[in-house]
Amino acid sequence: MNRRDFFKGGSLAFLGTTLLSPFDSIAAITDAKLNGKGKIAKNIIFLVSDGMSTGTLNMANLMLSKKTGKSSSWISLYEQNKVVRALMDTASASSLVTDSAAASSSWGGGIRVPNGAINVNADGTENTPILQKFKRAGKSVGVVTTVTATHATPAGFSIASKKRSDEPGIAVKYLEIGMDVVMGGGLEHFSPLLRKDKQDLFAVAANKGYTVVNDRKSLMAQDGPKALLGIFNEGALPYSLDRASDSTLIEKMPTLAEMTRQAIKTLSKNKKGFVLQVEAGKVDWAAHANDVGGLLYDQIALDEAIAAVIAFAEKDNDTLVVITTDHGNANPGLFYGPQADANFERIFNFKKTNNWILDGVNKDTSVTAFIEKVEAAQGYAISKEEAGQVLMHYGKLDEKGLYNPRNLPYKDLALLQTKYTSVGWGSMDHSGDYVELAMFGPGSELLKPFVKNTDLHNLMLAATGVLA
Repeated sequence: MNRRDFFKGGSLAFLGTTLLSPFDSIAAITDAKLNGKGKIAKNIIFLVSDGMSTGTLNMANLMLSKKTGKSSSWISLYEQNKVVRALMDTASASSLVTDSAAASSSWGGGIRVPNGAINVNADGTENTPILQKFKRAGKSVGVVTTVTATHATPAGFSIASKKRSDEPGIAVKYLEIGMDVVMGGGLEHFSPLLRKDKQDLFAVAANKGYTVVNDRKSLMAQDGPKALLGIFNEGALPYSLDRASDSTLIEKMPTLAEMTRQAIKTLSKNKKGFVLQVEAGKVDWAAHANDVGGLLYDQIALDEAIAAVIAFAEKDNDTLVVITTDHGNANPGLFYGPQADANFERIFNFKKTNNWILDGVNKDTSVTAFIEKVEAAQGYAISKEEAGQVLMHYGKLDEKGLYNPRNLPYKDLALLQTKYTSVGWGSMDHSGDYVELAMFGPGSELLKPFVKNTDLHNLMLAATGVLA
């Protein structure tokens, strides 16, 4: 079976040292490149699998290899020795374990900030985000994500904000600084019907020359407009697995790869180049939920985007591609047992995520109905005792929590699910692990084997010859 067949229909549808010492300078690195030691990159595409522990990358590759006979695009780059590879320290200014706001700010502003802040230091001073630096240098800039377009990771490249939670304010700032491409979810932060201040940011964007699109068909009809604002859903986009088995969602919601290709089509019209961040944001959300179907299929969605980006970069020869994550999350893995292979292969036939299962249940759902729901969604039958263990939590749901506002029993379902998938979890939160980092194209020769997250800020400036 080839890769294209794997992604058609149903769930199968988708399947010590730092870069710069205190005595080094960006100018010195740039001079060295100009003197023939390296080529200046015209463009940068920065791909982020948010919250990707090493086990996530591993299992997505196992899944693709087992089903299609081919490695993932990410692992193929390793196998073919096409990239420079490193480990990255992801700590923030306030903790060894970062959140996404501080992590992206480390890349974006080049300085570690406290968790929860976006390019704002503990003393209240602000660091200039890298997309603003590239914008001043004449390049086009953009962000693409599967969560809200105003979420922490895209924002960390783009703006400064004391609170990552101020997404309505972040939306305003995007338009003020003139982002050339913004795509993802977050209708509530742009629509006058949903914003508390009733501002119509779609109208503001249109007046500034943006082409505004709200569905997949409209997006795919674009042939590289001057500027593009694509907001496709209230809240985040659906999980890739749930989208793949729902014809309505397939028609309305673009994939991450489709958004990425359209972003490149728009941004690459600038002769001075462009810088684009692409985020698979729901990998992180699935890890927080210990949702293996959500996790692996969204990781594979990023892998499709990686393939599209590498295809562009190989043809272009002027593009530095960065592939990484901002931090680990939940440390999932496939664990030994006599049925490990067969159990893992069950995930190949999942039609729905744990999120879909649990969000569609309430305190009146019967044990029998829940067993049937799980079997229809994921192909295995849990026991009455296991179903009852999960259902007992629906009498005490609340609306608190960033990633789990209904306090759904994700952990309980994940724990019983391990028996059927052989996938286990270390936690339901971020980790302080060093993470994977790979670079392809001009500028990749600057990468050392072990770096801090802040080093990437200086590397990107040096790779493009842009001085801060």
